[in-house]
Order: sequence, then structure tokens, then C-alpha cells
Amino acid sequence: MDLSVASLQHWYRKHEKEIVDDFFTFLRFKGISTDPDFKNECLNTAFFLRDYLTKIGMNVTLWENPGMPVVFAEHTVGNHRPTVLIYQHYDVQPVDPVNLWFTDPFEPKLVDGKVYARGASDNKGQCFATIAALKAAMQIAKDLDVNIKLFIEGEEESGGAGTEVTLEQKKELLLADHVLVVDFDMPKRNVPGITLGMRGIATFDIECQNSKQDLHSGVHGGIALNPIRALSEVIAKMWDDNGTIAIDGFYDEVKPIPKEVLQNINLDFDVQAYKHDFGVKAFCNENDKTIKESNWLRPSLEINGIWGGYTGSGFKTVIPAKAYAKLSCRLVPDQDPEKIHQKIKDFLQKNIAQGIHVELRPHHSAKAFRTDHNAQIVKIVEASQRDVFGRDPEYTLCGASVPIVAKLAEISGGEVAMFGTSLSTDDFHAPNEHFELERLKQGFLTMGRILAHLAE
Repeated sequence: MDLSVASLQHWYRKHEKEIVDDFFTFLRFKGISTDPDFKNECLNTAFFLRDYLTKIGMNVTLWENPGMPVVFAEHTVGNHRPTVLIYQHYDVQPVDPVNLWFTDPFEPKLVDGKVYARGASDNKGQCFATIAALKAAMQIAKDLDVNIKLFIEGEEESGGAGTEVTLEQKKELLLADHVLVVDFDMPKRNVPGITLGMRGIATFDIECQNSKQDLHSGVHGGIALNPIRALSEVIAKMWDDNGTIAIDGFYDEVKPIPKEVLQNINLDFDVQAYKHDFGVKAFCNENDKTIKESNWLRPSLEINGIWGGYTGSGFKTVIPAKAYAKLSCRLVPDQDPEKIHQKIKDFLQKNIAQGIHVELRPHHSAKAFRTDHNAQIVKIVEASQRDVFGRDPEYTLCGASVPIVAKLAEISGGEVAMFGTSLSTDDFHAPNEHFELERLKQGFLTMGRILAHLAE
């Protein structure tokens, strides 16, 4: 078995056109899991993966559930060898606003080494690097001596209700010694990273109502309180002047940051580079916390959307009957999404203007997750990245959430390593998402080396 970097590079060069062509085919599927109109596109994406993985010699099953199916593939050598469970997802975000894309979001376009398409970075690029590496490893090493379980879900971008059903139904088939989650960023180009933890999430809808129907803003202006105003006022009270969340009890479960966590991560933040990359000029970190602390180690609360009344072209002079907002919280270890829900609900009831009816409806949630930097699989990923990049990786945390990870860790019983080859500047979830072919190759080589180390 020769899965050296040189051998993997040779295989990649020999098959590069085929790799890119298949990657582009994968990107053309409009697998938007949040929109029921795209269900068939999601199914076709799953069928593509089923066929691809079957052709390379894996045993593949589509696990049906109330939502989008999970693609489950296995390479089995026996209980005498370790088992690795690899997590990916094949669904993508919506493409709105379409007019801001400079190309068709589902017709991949290569410009200056970057592939522009929805899902190119999150997460089809990283997913395809993984399955291409599996193909190479199984061709190069006919006796690849490690058990592999590949779990590719289709609901990561939509909350994963169906996937959660699958996890409970199939948990005995998901037992593993190690878990790899390949859905993360590198700290910067050509600098590999290993993510040691991520924040949890809790999402909500807020609805405020005052009147039975929309009212004429002249006839009723100065009499009836506008629910948009009431909603705006209560939202404004959610933070104090120091940038701290002012909801009673919000920080009750937040514990001091362990020293071993602080010792292993780099909290440096290049403000000027961030301003340049994203055009941000105003910041909201807590006054006594650094930007990275606020993003990685502290909970946050964001308003993801707010609307009401007339928002079409022209003008309509109304006081709307209702106003709406979408709110999300990122949570740290020990914070319970259900308790956060109750605390926000109590805050709204206490602070909304008298007479306004307010409702808070929860959506999906997940707890924060941390992994051990001394875990064997973390050290294997570290060694593999050193093989490929010629340098040690940086340990990072992630301010975002991958809700399924904690559940996978619990069900599988395996130690977890989280990494990836995306960059924060890839515009995932935004127009003109892109992914460099060089990073597709780096992901391929890294996964190939991980499989080599596991098979030793």
C-alpha cells in the first residue's frame, strides 16, 4: 500500500480532468433543502453520490426518512481494524439574491483557479474532495485496511429533522472508533487548521400584533401603536451599552473558559484584513472581550430578519397589524437551548409595549460541542496536514454550528476531529460562493493521508 503524498499527487494529476468534471456535475444539482420545490433536486444529488460511491467499490444504502435521505456507504475489513465514520452533507443554501451572482449559481464557472457555484465551498467542495480521496485510496491500496463509514446527509442547511430520525433508527450501524467532520475553514490560505469546538444554536420567530388588520396611517396615526415600532423597541433592549446581552439569566450557565482551551488556540484577529475582506466598519464585541473571544468563546444573539407592513414598490400608507422578526442565538458549552427559549420569552413578555400581543416560536436548536485536542484522531489529522502542507496546523474554535456533530459523537462513541479546506472569504451562504481547485486538491491529499495513517 503506497498512499504517500507523492503517490496521491500522481493519482490526482492522472485523473484531474475526471475529478473536475465530476465535481462540476455534483455542483449542478440544485439541492436546496430548505425549499420543498427542490426536493427532486436533492434526491438527484443523493442518487449521484450513491452511484459514484457504488462504482468505487463501497456498499451504499439510501436511508429514507421524513426529510431528505442520508447516503450511507461502507468499506468493511473486519472488527480487528479501527472504524472511522466520516460526516458530510450534500444540500446547499438558497441562492437569493440571484441578481448579485455574476454567473448562474448552478452552472459552475472556473475563474482564476476558483470555481464559482452554490455549494462550491459549503459543502460540496469538501465532500467531493473526500469521496475522490476514497476512490484513489481504494484504487491505490487494494487492501485498504481500515473500516470506513460515510454518512452524507441532505438536511444540514435546513435543521436536519429527518436526519435526526435516521440517527435514532440507525445508531447501531454508526458505531465507530473515530469521527471525522469535514465541514470547516482553514485559518488562512495554505495554513491548515483543526477545529476543537463550535457554538450551539437556538433559532426563533417573533410575532407582534396590535390590530385586527392593517390600518390607515393617517386615520389611525398617533392613536394605534405600530407593532414594528414596538418590536424594534424591544429588540433594542436586548443589549446594553457594553455589547452584553441584557436578557435576564442569559449568561447563567456560561462558565469560565478552561485554561487548556485558551492555551491551545490563537485569539489573534486581523481587524484590517477583516474590514478589507468583508467591508465591515462597525463591530459589536463586548467591551471587555476581544473579537475572537466574542465570536468563539461567548454566546451571541442576532436578528436575522425583521419585517412588516408594506415593502413592495411605490408606497402604501399603513400601520401594519403585525410585525415579525427572526432571531438566532449562538450558545457556548453548558447553555441549554430550551432554557434560553424560556428566558427570551420572559424578556419579551416583560418588555413589550403594553397591549401588544407577542409570540416566540422556536425552530431548530443544538448544544455547543468541544473535542479533545489529545484525541488519537486529532493527532492523525494533525500528522496528515503536516504531510500535505509541510507545517503544523493551528487549533481553532468555530463561532458557527454543525448541529449533528454532538449527536454523532454520542451515538458513535468515537472521538471527533473537525477540519476542512474552506476559507471564510469563500462567500458561502452568499452570492458568488467559490472554492479554489487548489484547496480541492489539498482536501483530497489530506483525506488520503488520514486514510493511510488509519490503515497502518
